[in-house]
Amino acid sequence: MKAAVLDSVGSPLVVRDVDIAEPIGREVLLEVKASGLCHSDLHMMNNPKGFPLAAVLGHEASGVVTAVGPDVTQFAVGDHVVGCLVSHCGRCERCMSGRPYQCRNAAETARAPEQGARLSVEGAPVIQFWSLGAFAEQMLVHENNIVKVDPSIPFEKAALLGCGVVTGAGAVINTAQTQPGDTVAVIGCGGVGLSAVQGAALAGARRVIAIDLVPAKLELAKRFGATDTVNPADGDVIEQVKALTGGRGVDKSFEVIGLSQTAAQAIRMLDTGGSAYLIGLHKPGALLEIDVMSDLLVPQRSVQGVYMGSSNFKQDIPMFADYYLQGRLNLDDLISQTISIEQINEGYEELKAGGVARSVVVF
Repeated sequence: MKAAVLDSVGSPLVVRDVDIAEPIGREVLLEVKASGLCHSDLHMMNNPKGFPLAAVLGHEASGVVTAVGPDVTQFAVGDHVVGCLVSHCGRCERCMSGRPYQCRNAAETARAPEQGARLSVEGAPVIQFWSLGAFAEQMLVHENNIVKVDPSIPFEKAALLGCGVVTGAGAVINTAQTQPGDTVAVIGCGGVGLSAVQGAALAGARRVIAIDLVPAKLELAKRFGATDTVNPADGDVIEQVKALTGGRGVDKSFEVIGLSQTAAQAIRMLDTGGSAYLIGLHKPGALLEIDVMSDLLVPQRSVQGVYMGSSNFKQDIPMFADYYLQGRLNLDDLISQTISIEQINEGYEELKAGGVARSVVVF
């Protein structure tokens, strides 16, 4: 199959032929139809994390089942599915209590060394990053990493459900448990941030403040439910947010960019008793400097890291798919452009420039 391969950290992806194994055990083979370009993969492309190379990245994908292993029970050939990087065993106490994103045995979904690699080039193993490897014409995955969706949802829209939507909207709905009447701020209006804005609107937030340096993204955020917008170029972000909330600050803030500066802002724009949720990936070794007394203890604020929107994706992704088909969830405006696999490096250059919400590779 054709796949975009990362050979070295910081280098462009190289589109080449990669060999893919046949499914064994509980594995499912998919024909990939669409794969979104998420900032998390860009982060991994440019920040050494100790993983071996070469690797096939990509983790936001939809496709059709073409073959199943002998022990697969959840899927059949022809099923339309969405992938998710939340590998989980399905039997530990975290999984059984609806928290697969905290699974204690996630490594069980990978192949044992004696079973051979799922992906290879000329006999040499290729890492299947995020347990998916979605920048490819096919994926071979454990059945716990995919979920069926209504076949009437277009593939390029369905792909976004696997990361951007569950991460952003999930953080607001699941992690923060946002309630009607809450005031919310979202820092960063890319694909995940816009999904967080939309999640706040779905949850009934009274005020949803979108924050970004790109005016076009702020205008786009209004189409996802933002009631107000703030551009840091116009002045102090915290003061702008407080001016919109009667001087109090917001009940909940969501930092999606992954910078220490904006993470600190997320804390300091909170009202008394508010909570900040850190979603964006930070560079290895990044530190957050805050005044514990004045930023946390006295105003009784809290800070929480969020992984994949605290989503039980086997339930949440089909739910969000239904919301889209019912007209309650906007996926159409999340897609800035569709591209070919050969255009993937150009797509990431545009993502780095900040001009797009989501580019989607369509096969």
